[in-house]
Amino acid sequence: MTRFKTLALCIAALMPLVPTAQTPSVSKVWVADFGNGSYKNPIVYADYSDPDVCRVGDDYYMVASSFNAVPGLPVLHSKDLVNWTIAGHAMAVQKPEADFATPQHGNGVWAPSIRYHHGTYYIFYGDPDRGIYMLQAKQAGGVWSEAVLVKPGKGLIDPCPLWNDDGKVYLVHAFAGSRAGIKSLLAVCELSPDAKSVVKESVIVYDGHEIDPTIEGPKYYKRNGYYYILAPAGGVATGWQVALRAKNVYGPYERKIVLATGETAINGPHQGGWTDTKTGEDWFIHFQDLGAYGRVVHLQPMRWVDDWPVIGSDDDGDGCGSPVATYKKPDTGGAQPVATPAESDEFDSTDRGLQWQWHANPAPWWAFVDAEKGVLRLYSVPLPENYRNLWDVPNLLLQKFPAPHFTATAKIALTPNSRLQNERAGLVVMGMDYALLSIENTDGGFLISQNECLQADRGQAEKVNASEALSSPSVYVRVKVEQDAGAAKCTFSYSENGEHFRPLGRPFTAKEGKWIGAKVGLFCTRPQPLNDGGWVEADWFRIDR
Repeated sequence: MTRFKTLALCIAALMPLVPTAQTPSVSKVWVADFGNGSYKNPIVYADYSDPDVCRVGDDYYMVASSFNAVPGLPVLHSKDLVNWTIAGHAMAVQKPEADFATPQHGNGVWAPSIRYHHGTYYIFYGDPDRGIYMLQAKQAGGVWSEAVLVKPGKGLIDPCPLWNDDGKVYLVHAFAGSRAGIKSLLAVCELSPDAKSVVKESVIVYDGHEIDPTIEGPKYYKRNGYYYILAPAGGVATGWQVALRAKNVYGPYERKIVLATGETAINGPHQGGWTDTKTGEDWFIHFQDLGAYGRVVHLQPMRWVDDWPVIGSDDDGDGCGSPVATYKKPDTGGAQPVATPAESDEFDSTDRGLQWQWHANPAPWWAFVDAEKGVLRLYSVPLPENYRNLWDVPNLLLQKFPAPHFTATAKIALTPNSRLQNERAGLVVMGMDYALLSIENTDGGFLISQNECLQADRGQAEKVNASEALSSPSVYVRVKVEQDAGAAKCTFSYSENGEHFRPLGRPFTAKEGKWIGAKVGLFCTRPQPLNDGGWVEADWFRIDR
């Protein structure tokens, strides 16, 4: 079997469910490509956790966990494994739709894998509360199918399929201790030829309790007659990467640690996928947990020694590598232009940029991109009945932190409903703690406030740090994020003319969400459930230094 066939391949092209909304631009805050034939890690300084990657032809595609965010299942594209853009999302809404109409923090899409086999494209993912799902498409540029529940079960996570030489289809998966009542186990089951159902139930093939606690995130491959399971263990922030190999799909599996932190500052090199180049190189993509910045994506060189993978830099020759901070770019047969995931948005098309995701399944009326005016209009949505703070609000339109240091600025204007008071809209940094800068219509006129909410996930109330009167409801809102000893320090400011910004409130330390990094974005809410409300218009949203 050739190298091309032994790697599980992914889609050749993907048509995003949400059309692209803007001309691609290069980030002003993080570019991994040095432009001299080398690169730095992270290759994507954004929260694309649990990445899986593979190649078909000259194209690479990467998928990642999206949890409760909508649209879900992001798909990123690259020609050289260093320069990535967002190609689209395979899931327009989360199913069951009613369940995910309210924020389901940390639930939903866990650790997907992406593969191609005999003209059909597959994405598998685990929902820890429901089981293992699969989506497919017959055309590389087509629309993904509805998700099929392949293997029902609470706590079944991190699936990855393997099409074997004999035509059988196998699936490796892990267990979430929070749902299944046990973890640190990997299991393999056999699927039907169409990969839509289980024909032989799961068999445990590896128990990591003694030496590889919390082993999870397995990825399945076959090479030179060996079945390989590449899986992280030891915990997200503190663990290592394990390679398992066997001559039989059910084992017994030999085990070796092939990537660990070592003397580097790259903690817990965790969970990812192996791919290759047409020129014969091998590479491994994984993530690093950086707290509020999320789980950012790294690229490691990889080679094979005695049919074991060696990942990263193995200076002492013991077969266990350490992550590299910089390295020579992959040889993919030619130079590629610098490219980065979308960040800023001018709202000059009929669709939002692909970087935006809602906090939950959206209603169709929450947002309107008015391409003629070049604005995004967010309509005010009534606060939910169980409202405690924005942790409970579904209509937050957010994107990932894009770099260790950046500034997010938006030009917004609030148009309230004349029958309402206390409609508000603004800029928010969202996580288990959050802070915001908002415009609000009050009986005394328009007010701009900087608020924060600590322990939002535990239902604590917002606190107003400072408020000032505005002469008009049109204002520039800004948050500056700076990395300080690993923490994301945020300062808020505003301007009425776009030139002179006035600090407001107090510094805020961003905190991660549930299994995700902090996010930044826009919101618009109203306290009363009248049959209509006002709106905020965002002229643009820009990420800069």
